[in-house]
Amino acid sequence: MPTNPERCPAVLVHGWRSHPGIWNRLTPGLSGAAVPCWNFDHTAMQNDGTEAIALALQDYIHAKRRETGYGGPVDLVCHSMGTCIARYLLEVLDGGAQEEQVRLLVGIGPPNNGSAMAELFNDPDLGPEVIRSLAGVFVPRDYDPNDDTIVQEFRPRSRTVAALQAAGTRDDIAYRIILAANLTETPAFFPAFGGRTWELAPDGEWRTTYAGDGIVPHTDSYLPGAVLDILPRDPGDLARNPEHYCHTGLPRNPEVVARIMEYLANPDAVPGRVSPAP
Repeated sequence: MPTNPERCPAVLVHGWRSHPGIWNRLTPGLSGAAVPCWNFDHTAMQNDGTEAIALALQDYIHAKRRETGYGGPVDLVCHSMGTCIARYLLEVLDGGAQEEQVRLLVGIGPPNNGSAMAELFNDPDLGPEVIRSLAGVFVPRDYDPNDDTIVQEFRPRSRTVAALQAAGTRDDIAYRIILAANLTETPAFFPAFGGRTWELAPDGEWRTTYAGDGIVPHTDSYLPGAVLDILPRDPGDLARNPEHYCHTGLPRNPEVVARIMEYLANPDAVPGRVSPAP
């Protein structure tokens, strides 16, 4: 461990069909706290699968280590599917050797148990209307899930999700999961679905819930042993700025940014609760 653990480099990993600019509210805080920022960009890999992007993340971290001469542990801060890319690297590809030195992994709205939305996109009855509702908001207007490698790999019963579940989390890494919930049940939280989030129930039926961020329900995110934060702490914050707590707004949300900075300063902080088993 370095003598100043708060100065471990923070490796930022954006999500599916996203970009490194989502961290523009976090990076000034990192700079102000003298935390080195390594912002991984995988926008050019939209047609690649989980393993290829995970290997690219590994190459990026190794390159930054060579560039800076830093040889200690790093922290990973990830949004959405980016969390699963990082976990695939750490748990599946490196789970046996554990050569990648990582102190902390923070996942924001991650589909750790597979993505209900990915499955819903492929539903022959509901999928087309859901895609129409999200066209231009979360997916391109001509979106076809059959052409999307990551979406297919993160359907809940996929081999990729099974590999993550079989590998399990690592004892040498602290896991922190940050989620949002529509505590005020306001439609403005995520207007495409009236403030709700689609969820795949244990019986295989589709339902909607306020326990989600519009795209990822909490049941997708639960990770055994991980500390779980559900925001906002003050429902008044949601009433004032509901759009800040939807899935795409979370990386720039001031409360989320503050929580990330708390964890980077003290990875042993436990302001939330331990995640239940999925």
